[in-house]
Amino acid sequence: MKGAGKKVALYALLVLVLLWTVVPLLWMVLSSFKKSDDLVSRTPKLFFAPTFDNYIGLFTGGNALGGYITNSILAAGISTIIAVSLGCLAGYGLARSHFRGKDHVSFWIISTRMAPIAAVILPLYAVFRTLDLLNTTAGLVVAYLTFNLPFAIWIMNAFFADLPPALEEAAMVDGATRFGAFWRVALPLTAPGILTTGILCLVFSWNDYAFAQSFSGPGSQTLPIAASQLITQTGINWGQLMAIGTIVVLPMIAVGLAVRRYLVKGLTLGAVTGE
Repeated sequence: MKGAGKKVALYALLVLVLLWTVVPLLWMVLSSFKKSDDLVSRTPKLFFAPTFDNYIGLFTGGNALGGYITNSILAAGISTIIAVSLGCLAGYGLARSHFRGKDHVSFWIISTRMAPIAAVILPLYAVFRTLDLLNTTAGLVVAYLTFNLPFAIWIMNAFFADLPPALEEAAMVDGATRFGAFWRVALPLTAPGILTTGILCLVFSWNDYAFAQSFSGPGSQTLPIAASQLITQTGINWGQLMAIGTIVVLPMIAVGLAVRRYLVKGLTLGAVTGE
């Protein structure tokens, strides 16, 4: 009975967590198909006549959403690819190297990721103004890398450290170079970790508001900025706000669900390192 009670309590907790996380998302998606009268109704309406007017409004008119989506895909995608690529190289080098102060270097790398965004916006703004990176997609990519790259190096270091060096040594005995052993042995074996790192970097970049608000311009603004523009002094366009929220959230949920098996494996792969 005692074990059954613990199981019931566990399932009850899981249901509560699911309700806490899933219900707001479902309500947002449903609200994106409601008319204005249904949205502001005093009594929440679960049954209503759906409409696509909110989505149509987002993709028509002077501030069509297409450009914002393109900017988000470019900034988030390019920064993620660069961060994961350099993170794999640096993480592998850090995992396989032996020198005095290695632990301090590792901590210094991740400490740059621990800094709050507000602490780096002003220095980055000064640097970007000097390099003419303000109001450009390239500037957003560099801004996202300041947080994604240290994170990718730290995570990939843990994954590679958990990988037995003997596997690469066997490949080098068979004639492979160090880079060949890294490319043909280490990378394939840590593929779940690479995928996990890429997804986490992509989610951060896709959802970012602070960097996009500070460094982007009319031609490089991303989806979170488009959502904020629906909140004006004259009122809030709740229908389009729910629609754009759905557009922002659903791709990341779809990506997470598509690779959830590898995501779980990747999150646990480097949990205990060989250090």
